[in-house]
Amino acid sequence: MNFLKLGVVSCCYLGCSPVAPGTVGTLGGVLIAWALRGTQPYLMWVAVAVVAVYLAGRSLGGWAEEHAGKDPGIFVLDEVAGYLVTVAWIAPPSYLTLAVAFFVFRFFDIVKPAGIRRMEKIPGADGILLDDILAGFYGLIVMAAVRLLSQDPSMWQWGGSA
Repeated sequence: MNFLKLGVVSCCYLGCSPVAPGTVGTLGGVLIAWALRGTQPYLMWVAVAVVAVYLAGRSLGGWAEEHAGKDPGIFVLDEVAGYLVTVAWIAPPSYLTLAVAFFVFRFFDIVKPAGIRRMEKIPGADGILLDDILAGFYGLIVMAAVRLLSQDPSMWQWGGSA
């Protein structure tokens, strides 16, 4: 049973990477967003995925902390959910969007600007998850601004010029 729980909290064992497990684990979010690109309405399915990942993380957060300590590196569902928030577009994101969003999200997850550190102080799984959800919202704002300021906004959505 622990093997299955580890598989879930580490997003199919991506979080078990010996180097940068959070960064590697974020790739799980990239794969989910990529897999959802053909769904309609995309935004609704991304929201469903975020809620599902959050609920799974919330239910297994205590186990992960007992198994591997406070805010364990193997627990990457927070990165997955945060990344999905970053790519929560109305239209499915292009490959360019998926790649740029990866770096934008990781920047905010690592730097932790205003308010994000405060979320980490919330006890249990909610504290583990909410800081990355907030980092995802910061990322979404940046990605939306980039799209709005772009000379060709369609390049940021699936089927655009990129």
